[in-house]
Amino acid sequence: MERKLRVRNLSELIDELMEYALKHDLIDDDDVIWSVNKLLELFNTDEYSGPVLEGKIAPENPGRSLSDILDDMTDYAADNELIKAETLNERDLFDTRIMGMITPSPSFVRKRFRRLYKVSPERATDYYYDLSRATNYIRTDRVARDIKWVAETPFGNLDITINLSKPEKDPRDIAKAAETKSSAYPACLLCKENEGYAGGISHPARQNHRIIPIELGGEDYFLQYSPYVYYNEHCIVFNSKHTPMKIDKDTFAKLLEFVKLFPHYTLGSNADLPIVGGSILSHDHFQGGRYEFPMARAGAAAKIRLDGFDDLDACILDWPLSTIRLDSGNRKELVKAADNILQTWRAYTDEDAFIYAETNGVRHNTITPIARKRGRKYELDLVLRNNITTPEYPLGLYHPHQEYHHIKKENIGLIEVMGLAVLPRRLKDELSALEEDIINEKSLRDDPLTASHADWAEEHIIGRYDINSDNISDIVRKEVGIVFSHVLEDAGVFKRTEEGRKAFLRFIKSV
Repeated sequence: MERKLRVRNLSELIDELMEYALKHDLIDDDDVIWSVNKLLELFNTDEYSGPVLEGKIAPENPGRSLSDILDDMTDYAADNELIKAETLNERDLFDTRIMGMITPSPSFVRKRFRRLYKVSPERATDYYYDLSRATNYIRTDRVARDIKWVAETPFGNLDITINLSKPEKDPRDIAKAAETKSSAYPACLLCKENEGYAGGISHPARQNHRIIPIELGGEDYFLQYSPYVYYNEHCIVFNSKHTPMKIDKDTFAKLLEFVKLFPHYTLGSNADLPIVGGSILSHDHFQGGRYEFPMARAGAAAKIRLDGFDDLDACILDWPLSTIRLDSGNRKELVKAADNILQTWRAYTDEDAFIYAETNGVRHNTITPIARKRGRKYELDLVLRNNITTPEYPLGLYHPHQEYHHIKKENIGLIEVMGLAVLPRRLKDELSALEEDIINEKSLRDDPLTASHADWAEEHIIGRYDINSDNISDIVRKEVGIVFSHVLEDAGVFKRTEEGRKAFLRFIKSV
């Protein structure tokens, strides 16, 4: 979309950025001249005639969005050959460098966070989240492009999003990355060494990135937000050390300790095995945020009793994935019970239900845990996971089955487990083409954008609805939501059948 107003005079652009930085409390009045000089150094010029010289800020075009200001600044850099190649990656590296010059120092951010935390946890996270957006670490203009809707399913309303905020790699960047020597610093995208890191062709710039130290279970962790926030205040809590993911008794204790510190947040962990785990298994981390996931609204399918644990309530959750929910005001009791379930599940085999703890020395059973606080009580959802593969299901038996790969083929991680689908960007064009072809009665199989969806559309959409141009989008979105609910059912180890319920209860009795 073409921007309405483009300012190409560097002095005016710098003044706009200074006005923005002051308005969003990124710098003080005393920092303005210093910041201007840092920017002039970056742009390799001494040509400046802005109002800063007169001791005031009065830009010609106040009130523009930060993305517009940075786009114009980056255009200026490209015009003056300060950017090597005008790819999105190169532009991102440059505009992040700009923002790094007006982002408060880590010590300033941490001191202010701690001071606000003494007022309330919400005040502290509100400040930190606003800062992360104001510094363009969270690129709100891109996040706004994500397509989101709510789909009614047999499991209640599920949240659906097509991820458009995470940029695709430019072929020129891919080629350049192949010629660039790889670096082991930072070890991964979650490491604390990313704070202020300049980045490169294969690693995003992080000069505007600030992290908040916290302690969980006597270990050093850091709080940050995801730059691609899939939901409100999508946070990541990562270990100070680059150490692999693991699910154990300490994991449950840390999750519950976090929601005690930040009771307005949910926090969970991806599982610690491939297929059922997250995308970064090499670095211990959790994800959460200030958001009510569909899973949190699920009720009990069956109350259960765990022997030896009288100070908690337990149930099998009415949810597509096989989930045990524990509730108690006693955190130690919850941790002990959760660990008992984990240890039992790790060693559990039920051949009739095709659940194997291990095959050929490779373990398969683990748990995806989620913690939240409800009033004075703590709540733990323990999602039983298994990553076994078979010749028929080489990507995983408890993984989206092939019939749904046209919508979702990727792993079902923590966010999906909680009822929020993060679908690939290809669906934006594919579903749009599908709607158009259905309305115009074109062959879905002849269109490369819709061919993979043809069987599904012919069985579940065409002929089942009174379709017109006004309702086709709603129909397609509804059916996508139904597919996602089936995907979650595929990931459930105990199926929602009579046999599956009996198998689930067999496991409960073994705990």
